[in-house]
Amino acid sequence: MDLDDLDIFRSVVREGGVTRAAAHLHRVPSNVTTRIKQFEERLGVALFRRQGRSLALTEAGRTLLGHAEKLLQMADQAERDLRGGNVRGVLRLGSLESAAGARLPPILSAFYARYPDVAIELRTGTTRALLRQLDGFEIEAAFISEPFERRSLASVHVFDEDLVLITGKGATTIRAAVALGGRTVVAFPHGCSYRARLVAWLDGEGASPERVLEMNSYHAIVACVAAGTGAAIVPSEMLDHAVLSDAVQRHPLPERLRRNRTHLVWTGEASAPLQALMALLPKPAADARAA
Repeated sequence: MDLDDLDIFRSVVREGGVTRAAAHLHRVPSNVTTRIKQFEERLGVALFRRQGRSLALTEAGRTLLGHAEKLLQMADQAERDLRGGNVRGVLRLGSLESAAGARLPPILSAFYARYPDVAIELRTGTTRALLRQLDGFEIEAAFISEPFERRSLASVHVFDEDLVLITGKGATTIRAAVALGGRTVVAFPHGCSYRARLVAWLDGEGASPERVLEMNSYHAIVACVAAGTGAAIVPSEMLDHAVLSDAVQRHPLPERLRRNRTHLVWTGEASAPLQALMALLPKPAADARAA
């Protein structure tokens, strides 16, 4: 199987279409289209189906994408070995916004200083959204939060998070979920593991919020809570870095809800850039004590 064909195929998937893939590959769109058609004819299957103005992978295309990622990764590794083992290439990562904003900056800074030939592409999203991207080979690894389905994922515990409940200033200290009944909860869309914890806490005490206001940014969540819109659960480390951290009131959560862990997850064999990143990750305090 021609690696060049695999690279063109993967680029069309990653870039979301022929035109952007052609620009990325420094080719003309007609050349990319022709190469894809010739590839499909040689394989005897359709790799894409048109969905409106965009292209969607067929079942055969999804199967090939998994193999393409592995084969191209092996080719990159072979080239690195022949060049003297230098770590190079692209590392596509996913991360919770809280980890991306508070935990990863010093790690990525150290990584860039040590491995200048590796480009990192970072996407943020909820745990559920990141797992979907991992399944679709859009990213190689992701920093996600408990709870999540282990399935066939490889994982390593990387951060311990201390979650807190926040409200506007001057609110009475909240010690039970029932106090949130009839109030507005500010949270990420469905798929956020912290939101799932909050909902489980409310359900467990027979309480329900008046409504859930969905936001896609922790900065927006904190700003809404500071303005008196409602209550939210956020990681304290992220809150310490937020601009309006002093404009909200923190309330302690029950122990079973307060402690949470962030994991780095991936599928298959970790690439050289991913292994290099993992070597720079801090060891959580609990794991260090166990060791």
